[in-house]
Formats: sequence, C-alpha cells, structure tokens
Amino acid sequence: MANRAQIQTNNSALIAMIADEDTIVGLLMAGVGNVDLRRKTNYLIVDSKMILLMLLSFAYEKCSLCFLETTVKQIEDAFKEFSTREDIAIVLISQYVANMIRFLVDSYNKPVPAILEIPSKDHPYDPTQDSVLSRVKYLFSAESVASGRR
Repeated sequence: MANRAQIQTNNSALIAMIADEDTIVGLLMAGVGNVDLRRKTNYLIVDSKMILLMLLSFAYEKCSLCFLETTVKQIEDAFKEFSTREDIAIVLISQYVANMIRFLVDSYNKPVPAILEIPSKDHPYDPTQDSVLSRVKYLFSAESVASGRR
C-alpha cells in the first residue's frame, strides 16, 4: 500500500465523452454534460453518418449543400484535449471511435483521466479490442504469478 502513487483529484472532476449522438444525448440526459465559461464542452459527438448541412455562401449570395462528418483529426484533437484537461477525471469513448485512434488510446498511460471504452447502439462492445482491459488482465495475471497464486 505504501508504494501506491497518490492521485491528485479535485472536488469538481468531470466525465468527458467521445461517442455517437445517441450515446452522448443519453449521457447528457443523465447530467454528465458541462459547458464552461469559455463555452468549451466536455463531449464530442462523432457523426459517422453523413449529415446534410445547408451552408450559406455570403460571397455568392446563394445556398450550397455540403456533406460533413467528424474527421479522425477532430477525434484525435478532442482525445488529446480531454486527456490533458485537469478538470476531467474520466474519458468515456465509444469502442468503435477508439478503434479510429487506437494508436493514441494504446499509448495513453496516465491514471487520470481514466480512459474507458464503452459500447454504442450500433457497435457492440468487443473485450478483445479494449487495450485498458487487456492491461488490467495482464496486471492481475502478473500479480497472481508473483504472489504464487494461480
């Protein structure tokens, strides 16, 4: 117990979310959402479906139609931001989104914020792809071997 690292926490730690719209809306309805004074949110809605947006082009005074979806760069930026913010204690990320930035998720090794992969409505959870779960399994198997238990 004396060798355990002390993790600094504050009383107002947040949960950040990177997931599809349905998952984010459910978590927002549960009260997890936050918007700070600088209008920064603690979530990113990853839109894997193409959404039709109407953009007004003021230069030509006509409407143009454009298809937009969340880019991998936006997901990477949100993950980096959420994992470095001091007011966030947990980052919930849909597993299919985590697979898009697997190199970042696998290389993340800090205890706070904790990164947890969650299922989504359209993509079931696969424990074999969860890097955090595999690290925990490895840790417990190494402890059981070291203590002589099997």
